[in-house]
Amino acid sequence: MKMHGYESRRVRVFRSGIRSTLRILPLLLGFLGYPARTISAQDGSQDNLAAQIQKLTDAIVRTQSQLDESQRQLNDLRLQLAALQQELARNAPGAAASSSSTASNSLGSAESKTSGLDEVRERQEFDESQIATLDQDKVESESKYPVRITGLLLMNGFVNTNAVDMAATPTVAIPGGGSTGASVRQTVLGFDARGPHLFGARSYADLRVDFDGNPQTGNDSTAYYYTNPTLLRLRTAHAVLQWSNTEAYFSLDRPIFSPDTPASLTAVAEPALAWSGNLWTWNPQLGARQDLHFSGSPDLRFEAALIDVGDAPLSPPASLSTSPTPVIAAGAEQSRWPGAEARIALLSAGSNEENSHIGFGGYFAPHHSSIGYNYDSWAGTLDSRLLLPAHLQLTGSFYRGLALGGLGAGAYKDFVYRPDTDTGGYYFKSLDDVGGWAELKEKFNQRVELNAAYGMDNVFAGELRRYAITGGNAYLNLARNRTYTGNVIFSPSAYLMFSLEYRYLESSPVTGLPSTSNIIGLGAGYKF
Repeated sequence: MKMHGYESRRVRVFRSGIRSTLRILPLLLGFLGYPARTISAQDGSQDNLAAQIQKLTDAIVRTQSQLDESQRQLNDLRLQLAALQQELARNAPGAAASSSSTASNSLGSAESKTSGLDEVRERQEFDESQIATLDQDKVESESKYPVRITGLLLMNGFVNTNAVDMAATPTVAIPGGGSTGASVRQTVLGFDARGPHLFGARSYADLRVDFDGNPQTGNDSTAYYYTNPTLLRLRTAHAVLQWSNTEAYFSLDRPIFSPDTPASLTAVAEPALAWSGNLWTWNPQLGARQDLHFSGSPDLRFEAALIDVGDAPLSPPASLSTSPTPVIAAGAEQSRWPGAEARIALLSAGSNEENSHIGFGGYFAPHHSSIGYNYDSWAGTLDSRLLLPAHLQLTGSFYRGLALGGLGAGAYKDFVYRPDTDTGGYYFKSLDDVGGWAELKEKFNQRVELNAAYGMDNVFAGELRRYAITGGNAYLNLARNRTYTGNVIFSPSAYLMFSLEYRYLESSPVTGLPSTSNIIGLGAGYKF
């Protein structure tokens, strides 16, 4: 009887706490309707508006105080309930058979009350999140539309067993000794903006920059996409008008016929498998996309764009004489005709490239070199992603083309040349190229994934051999570049990322032995 009385006393306290908590809910509901009623009653004068804003601010403060008090009461009730359950457990072995039934009923009642308590707590947390959203400071833009700042603060450590072209972001192995170091220059900063509805479409834009803007070696010829000698570098940009099934956009991004890229936390400034089968270079594009939906069958996507392709890293100077004159326009720009690209793809239901898809693409761009050589650049492509059983994903992309140095292939060059001793001129040859990459991903859950990938870029050695330069650098004579890579990416939360990665680079000149390097990389990133 003593224990039963004790239980009743506890339950009364518990019920009293619940009633005090539930009394707060009408205050919250009344508060949510308060601004609309107050604002509708104001007469439009500036003084009344200021008074209403002050009242709203005071109401938020009072509500927050009430929420804090409710939280404290909920914590007290949980402690009291835990003490009650512990005392019941201690007295249960010595209780009579009749009291066992009473205790069982009491526990059932306590469990139902606990469920009700959890529901109240869930509603309270929702209300707190709503108030926090209203109180959040916003990034103000001149257009007054929302702007969001995002980014990835990234630190990389690396060990290269042999020499590479760029220590922190290697793409080619060269003869020489290894290196060890760390870098934070692959950190990415982004801006996302939403704009007004135009012509029935929603508008949005985004911008990404990093801090890898100047060459990491003294060889400027490999850094054709750098635009200034400072650290800050423009990576990608998009401005989009989006209807339900249609998009119109202009962008600075990878080609539309190469939509996928291997996963990596140590290869960000230049994507994984760059110059080893991944067509990745960021070029200006103006395009449109149309999705067609079919019931019970995959969606169909059409995309086409105009593209301004930059020159390959090893494009010859404006003049092959001893006194070159600077030329601002790239070879594609000097042709006075834009390049064109297109892609058609089958997508699994939902029109989402992250799901299974298969796409076929093409590209063509005329070029007029400043040294008087005219040539055409073209490519045919195939890309695919397959979602397999056991959380496996197989992704790949393949191409065959001509003069693809401006897209991140062609062994860093569009064409080669050599002097003609009889006429004093030069022989030129555009280089055929074939390559691609494939990646197998095992995503155990949202926190852990394993990736293994292979990529290769290969110009035709028979075309390059006659133009090989004795004593030339690793890029001029490079015929084939291959990369094997594997990594594990661990994300303990939505904001933290860690990675351990291994890469094996094999770079083969058209004559002589290939150069190799083992690369071990560590990555630690904080997303914001």
